[in-house]
This record gives sequence, structure tokens and C-alpha cells, in this order.
Amino acid sequence: MRALGGHQACFPYLLLMPALVVTLAIVGWPLVETVRLSFTDAALKPTENYVGFANYAKIFNGSFPSVIARTFVWMTTSVGLKIAIGTAAATLLNASVPGRNVIRVLVMPPWIVPIAIGVFMWSWLYNGQFGMISGLGQRFGLLSGPFEFLAFKDAAFLATIVTDVWIGTPMVALYLLAAMQSIPADLHEAAWCDGAGRFYRFRRVTLPLIMPSIATMTLLSAIWTFNSFDIIWILTEGGPRDATTTMIIDTFKTAISRNRYGEGAARAVMIVIFLSLFSGVYFYLLARLARRAIRAGGER
Repeated sequence: MRALGGHQACFPYLLLMPALVVTLAIVGWPLVETVRLSFTDAALKPTENYVGFANYAKIFNGSFPSVIARTFVWMTTSVGLKIAIGTAAATLLNASVPGRNVIRVLVMPPWIVPIAIGVFMWSWLYNGQFGMISGLGQRFGLLSGPFEFLAFKDAAFLATIVTDVWIGTPMVALYLLAAMQSIPADLHEAAWCDGAGRFYRFRRVTLPLIMPSIATMTLLSAIWTFNSFDIIWILTEGGPRDATTTMIIDTFKTAISRNRYGEGAARAVMIVIFLSLFSGVYFYLLARLARRAIRAGGER
């Protein structure tokens, strides 16, 4: 009986073994190989030499610190706008209005359309000669002439943020809409019977109950935005004058465009470290807020 019980205890792990092997092959080995390459001078040559932490020293002796700061500004601005607009959109989609189902379907195209196609569309809109944005600006007197949004540093940086927000907001809205629909209707009805207005019900009933979903979506959106490559690369390729070069773009340019694989691997390792630290700090702050909320509820 003991032997049979031991086999039964091992059976779940045996079922998980194929998935574990595949995960290690797809994720584990490339990660280990990237770390190994980061300590070498690997490039387009038949041999590679161990260089220790020289690649990491080059990172912080160059312009990479400014790239890190730019990446965090780009990520926090974009994620903040996506969460704010997505929460507002989910609230509107959750309201009882005529044609609600049709409106929900119309919200989805920015997320469903392949990213490359959507970004190419935005690149046409930003064009100064035949782009709609420049044309409308001239028609309404906001611009004195054709304006190339992607040719100026600040304008290009804002343009990439707008495009990323347009692509990512529908997913946030639908995710939070699902969270709102899971709230029991009795809670809103009780608050309404007590004389609570719409804003008060949203602030005191809806928002606290969907806060775990907002926290989860914020973390996921931050990771996806931090690693976003195609939006910036299609629009500006990191330009003009590196104004939109984020950590992932800088890593690609170093490793692929300049064929310095060792330095590119070191930058990739730094990305993993920054995302791991960001996730750890984020979960720590969430745990502290949760404990504070529990203590406040107990005091009441």
C-alpha cells in the first residue's frame, strides 16, 4: 500500500514532466546561453573570448543610462494612459445603453488588427505631406504648414506613446469590463437604495472590487510595453537622433545591426534584471497596500 501511495504521489509530477522539459528547452536554455554570451566578445567571427564584466562596464559608461530613463518614462506614461482610458472605457461599456453589444465589438479592432498593419496606418497619419493629422491641423489653423511628426524628437516620442495606447487600450478595457461584470448587482442596488450616486458607487463599490484586476493588468501591460519592439521600430527605428530608442531597441541595434552579440546579450540580461526588480517591487507594494486595507477594515 505504501508503494502504491508513493507511485500515486509521483504521478502528478510525471504528468508535468513533458511541459517542464519543453519550458526548459524554450526558455531556460536561451536564457542561460544569453547570460554566457554576455561575458564574451561574441561577434561575426569564428571565435569568442571571455571578457568578464567588460560588456556590462560598456553599458554604464555609454549612453545606456539615458536609454533606461527614456524607457521607464515611455512605459509609465503609456501604461498610465492605457489603464486610465481603459477603466473609463470599461465603465462606459458596462453601462446600460442602447447598442451596447455593437459598441463592445467596435472597441476591439485596434487589438485584433495585426500590430504591423495598425502601426503602418499610424505612420501614414503622422506623415506631414498627406497625413490626416497634419491636414486637419492646417485646416483648423493649429499648424501653419505640413508637420512631420516623426521627424522631431519630442513629437516622435509622443507619437509612439499615442500609437501604443491606441493598440493596448482595448485589451485593458475588455479585461476590466469582465471584472466589472463579475461584481454582484446586489451591491450596486444596495448602494443605490441608500442614496449613493453613480460616482460614489463607482468609487466605493466598483473601484475597490476591480482593484486586483487593475493591479494585474498594470503589471502585465508594463511588461509588454517595456518589451515593445514593433511599434517603435516600424514608426521611427529608434530615431530621430535616438529620441525613441528604448532598451529593447538599443539591444536589437547592438546585437543585430552592429553584430556585437556579446554586448547585446549583456543588454538583454539587464532587461531581465530590471523587469524582475520592477515586478518584485510592484508585488511588495501591492502586499503592503493589501495589509494596510485589511488593518483599516479591522479598525472599522
